[in-house]
Amino acid sequence: MAKKTSSNNKLFVLDTNVLIHDPSSLFRFEEHDIFLPMVTLEELDNNKKGLTEVARNARQASRNLEEIVGTDLVNLELGCPLGVSGNKHLTGRLFLQTMQVSAELPGLAGFKADNQILAVVLDLKKKQPDRQVILVSKDINIRIKARAMGVPAEDYFNDKVLEDTDLLYSGVKELPADFWEKHSKAMESWQDAGRMFYRINGPLCKTFLLNEFVYYEFDKPFHAIVRSFENNTAVLEIVKDHQLPKHNVWGINARNREQNFALNLLLDPDIDFVSLLGQAGTGKTLLTLAAALTQVLDSKRYSEIIMTRVTVSVGEDIGFLPGTEEEKMGPWMGALDDNLDVLNKSDSDAGEWGRAATQDLIRSRIKVKSLNFMRGRTFLNKFLIIDEAQNLTPKQMKTLITRAGPGTKVVCLGNIAQIDTPYLTEGSSGLTYVVDRFKGWSHNGHITLMRGERSRLADFAAEAL
Repeated sequence: MAKKTSSNNKLFVLDTNVLIHDPSSLFRFEEHDIFLPMVTLEELDNNKKGLTEVARNARQASRNLEEIVGTDLVNLELGCPLGVSGNKHLTGRLFLQTMQVSAELPGLAGFKADNQILAVVLDLKKKQPDRQVILVSKDINIRIKARAMGVPAEDYFNDKVLEDTDLLYSGVKELPADFWEKHSKAMESWQDAGRMFYRINGPLCKTFLLNEFVYYEFDKPFHAIVRSFENNTAVLEIVKDHQLPKHNVWGINARNREQNFALNLLLDPDIDFVSLLGQAGTGKTLLTLAAALTQVLDSKRYSEIIMTRVTVSVGEDIGFLPGTEEEKMGPWMGALDDNLDVLNKSDSDAGEWGRAATQDLIRSRIKVKSLNFMRGRTFLNKFLIIDEAQNLTPKQMKTLITRAGPGTKVVCLGNIAQIDTPYLTEGSSGLTYVVDRFKGWSHNGHITLMRGERSRLADFAAEAL
């Protein structure tokens, strides 16, 4: 078994689901040692077949293991150093189970994989009493069993972007009542191409982020976006008010402050990436489609709209669907059709024929694509909408966003409280990942929509249920 080392160097026993969830987890334990039970290697082997994400990760984990263990026959009792190739900073070692273990498990059947892992952990604790031996698993049940036996067990947290999603960047900042008293000294204002700018000085400027919205809701309401900042000065641009009927977007007006901010981001040609978060009914898809249609059909800034979403069903799966890629995606795209109905009704003067013609024109400019065929594509001058983005892993999110070629705008929509994919949490979702990593970039915009605008019934259901 593993040799004794200093007591402050912990020994982590990894469950299979950690390796499958994140194949690079072997390189995430810094100065601590890792122990892999034989049953973990066995389960890794059982999961390697196929083209699923699980099989892909199992194969990658196996490759990482071979890289660490190497091809030479070494003394596994002493462990293999984890600091290989680009991970030279790691000082821990990897130990594999080399001997049969027979630990007494009170009331648990010994042949089940989880119980064999528990037996290994108990045996290690017995042999190395002065050292912390910790089980790491994504499976809640094995962690509960471990604690019942007095074994420390932890979840694998390394993939979490944020511990607490309440700390997630919201894209807006409320200004205090005394803001103007502290920030209006030597203030400058000017107009450029019909847009109004202010240069302000003061202590709050240090806390601003690029393209963050700021609002002041006291005697004279003030809504602006941060365009640049340096030390104690910042340049703010007054946002366009889409709540006014004359500034409607494809017949749609913003119904609240956050929706107005969202429309400003969606219509800004300098912003290449927009993320909109919000619960059901806050208008994410409707605002995005309205802005997309205006820029594709009216201003011709983009050539077409591409919409994609993760095909995870809420209930039971309905099996294979007939037809082309577009037809197969049809049932998943009910949200698109519902919103197009709303956008089409806004043109009341056109009559039946006019509306039918508009509908055909709109449908010809919207392509529905499946995520499965995105590898290797490049989208030029497209408006790419990724719906239900909370169900994507950070890796899938990277794959999608890197499809964007010159002139393409990418919009991610989602609600991190509605994740349907197993093993993804609010903290490790790809949507949380991009919001956190992109904030402060000069071509990124993010807004968290607060108020539901669907109906009083939907609002009450979202709160009460």
